[in-house]
Amino acid sequence: MKHTLSVLVEDEAGVLTRIAGLFARRGFNIESLAVGPAEKEGISRITMVVPCDEKEIEQVSAQLDKLIHVREVNDVTAKPCVERELMLVKVNADATQRSEVMQLVQVFRARIVDISEKTVTVQVVGDPGKMVAILQMLEKFGIIEVARTGKLALVRESGVNTEYLKSAGRKA
Repeated sequence: MKHTLSVLVEDEAGVLTRIAGLFARRGFNIESLAVGPAEKEGISRITMVVPCDEKEIEQVSAQLDKLIHVREVNDVTAKPCVERELMLVKVNADATQRSEVMQLVQVFRARIVDISEKTVTVQVVGDPGKMVAILQMLEKFGIIEVARTGKLALVRESGVNTEYLKSAGRKA
């Protein structure tokens, strides 16, 4: 199972290296990693996605919590969250394909951020599922380059689980 961890750390040199080292020593791959300033000055939020089981994530979380400069560790995997990624995708799109690419971009509520005679660069913001879906649709044009931020996640204070609502809507 993939777990999403939200880790608050002090802005100090080497913190990310120590965290990555902890995962490397245990043989875990970090599938997604995003780091940026948090709500308090001098604190950063690290959001990471790690494939491991419940027992392993508990052990890793406990070890992370013991690291100096780590303030808080939360496994938000099972909590209702707002999840987003940013992705830039450069695709082949000459004059004959451009209108089709532009229609696809509109359907996914993405944006074209660069255009040339032979290519279009698209900016996509959304949940990880949206990223997979638009990539599948753009494949037929020929994907040249992809850059993704990795998942960001914040717990929904409302407690509303949109994943549950999506699955409930499919059953009706």
